[in-house]
Amino acid sequence: MENHKTGQHRHCRESVMVDIKGIAHFSIPVSDIAKSTQFYTDVVGCTHLFSPPQGHMAFLDAGGVCIILVRHPAPINPSLDDHNGVHHSFAVGDSEAYKAALDHLREKGVEVLFEEDRQGGVVNGPRAYFRDPDGTVLEYIDLTSYERDRG
Repeated sequence: MENHKTGQHRHCRESVMVDIKGIAHFSIPVSDIAKSTQFYTDVVGCTHLFSPPQGHMAFLDAGGVCIILVRHPAPINPSLDDHNGVHHSFAVGDSEAYKAALDHLREKGVEVLFEEDRQGGVVNGPRAYFRDPDGTVLEYIDLTSYERDRG
């Protein structure tokens, strides 16, 4: 996993020209702002920050990262078999918080597509995949495994 000469993970570049401090935001295209805002707040666990009066966006907070839901006529809608790894991953607490998050999904009627306890990958540990109302694949991952593997 690590480059023994630099101490960096193999997927990191050795020389970085831009000093990125983090992610400012990322956008998720959705067909219905109100329905998706409710899903991402009530089910996923994000906090609604604000929505412009035009009704074409909703700004959410996910543990300090801003997500912008953007109304779009053709949202991401990959099939599980052909999603090419495209998904949005949310790290949730420790193993107890992870299990509680899965219970919460099921209580809200959200189908868990599959669960795995990945070993030997870049990021190991328990994770579960599910879909938002437009079919975008989302993931919950046990934060303790994520932090351990990020080093």
